[in-house]
Amino acid sequence: MPNIQSAKKDLRKSRAAAVRNRAQRSALRTAVKKAKTATAAADDRLSAVSLLDRAARKGLIHKNAAARQKSKLAKLANKAVAA
Repeated sequence: MPNIQSAKKDLRKSRAAAVRNRAQRSALRTAVKKAKTATAAADDRLSAVSLLDRAARKGLIHKNAAARQKSKLAKLANKAVAA
């Protein structure tokens, strides 16, 4: 455990951020999985894309990873429309 006051505060902040990041990453994964299902509605896909954009902007995931996942979702959406 840290002894210096600022180090104690840093520890509290990093623990809080870790909890927040874990929750946001979990919500993101759930939304992407829901959007990838064959019966996914258009608003499910839009919410997944929105969460991916926000996660990339906040640094939760890499911007290229978000772009790659958005591209996969778009391909699936086009395939669903064509079928």
